[in-house]
Amino acid sequence: MEIRDEPDRWPVLASEEKFRGHVISIRTDTVQMVDGKIADRDYVVHPGAVGVVALDEADRVLLVRQYRHPVGWRLWELPAGLLDQPGENPLAAAKRELYEEAHQQAADWRVLVDLFTTPGGSDEAIRVYLARGVTDADGEQFAREHEEADMHVVWADRSEVTRLILAGELHNPLTVAGVLALTTAVATHALEDLRPADAPWPQRPY
Repeated sequence: MEIRDEPDRWPVLASEEKFRGHVISIRTDTVQMVDGKIADRDYVVHPGAVGVVALDEADRVLLVRQYRHPVGWRLWELPAGLLDQPGENPLAAAKRELYEEAHQQAADWRVLVDLFTTPGGSDEAIRVYLARGVTDADGEQFAREHEEADMHVVWADRSEVTRLILAGELHNPLTVAGVLALTTAVATHALEDLRPADAPWPQRPY
């Protein structure tokens, strides 16, 4: 059997939105399972997001430190953000987030890794890009507010970030997935084999 995720969906007999918030909503689907039995499945509906592993010529990655209220921690994360509009181009969103959160721009973009963050309870899909040829962005720096008002930005050695992930010191799923994917690509000499920036994204079509 080929090891590859593939789309599939149990028949949805009924669907009801239970809550709608500023970003997410909660929905209950009544589904017919593979054995024919009927069950309810509650899940979070999410607009999708993008993240950026910005890599410089000194083999450092760019991290931002941000407060996350649901977990009550300040986390070191990749520049990242929501797809603000239905059908938004994810590459354009990634470039926007790199500019807004770190005031950087990049000459070379590749798809690094795609993931569902919590597939047992949410439909959130995230695409993480690798950005190289990174320089200071043109124009004025974006004015940060709310959770981003006290954001710190650092360039950190990729090997050290990898070590911290494996030591259980870093926990953001985009940081973990993105940096470990990059480290694997470096170790296997696969950087130039990464997918192009406009590669199809069937998990979150646009």
